[in-house]
Amino acid sequence: MNQMLKLLLIGLFAIALGGCGEDSTRQNGDGGEVVEGAGGAGSSADGASTAGAGAGSKFSANALDDPASPLAVRVIYFAYDSDEVLPEYRPNLNTHAEFLAANPSVHVVVEGHADERGTREYNIALGERRAQAVRRLLLFQGAAFDQVEVVSYGEERAIAFGHDEDSWKLNRRAELKYEGH
Repeated sequence: MNQMLKLLLIGLFAIALGGCGEDSTRQNGDGGEVVEGAGGAGSSADGASTAGAGAGSKFSANALDDPASPLAVRVIYFAYDSDEVLPEYRPNLNTHAEFLAANPSVHVVVEGHADERGTREYNIALGERRAQAVRRLLLFQGAAFDQVEVVSYGEERAIAFGHDEDSWKLNRRAELKYEGH
């Protein structure tokens, strides 16, 4: 975070030295500061760019920290023994992909998980397939190859410890973990 702030300050200093008198700073609706310059591309005070997000973009400097933001939904659930992303999660993943495309310095780790049924090796492989399915959708919708990393935990990081369908449903998931969030 400190490195990103330094880079932002260096960039702002360079703009000031370049004689860009058209730059303006304003507060966005979420309380984050947005710097606008030539070309209309903006970048926020914490380094998350809004360039490419379009006019009236729903993304801001602290969109990842806003519980009301669609980016707050970071868990994708799967059917039993499946790595197919269900249709109800695709709009949410599209929003995450748009955010990543608009913020090329942001990275996310997609963690794949499975319930306790099946062998340990099978569940690691299933978690990997689930995480890769999410990654493919993010890349297809505009995220860069180097922005999305995949890891599988199989059944090792359960969030529900019961031995019933309600618990198993919660453990069949992929989670998006943004660096620093």
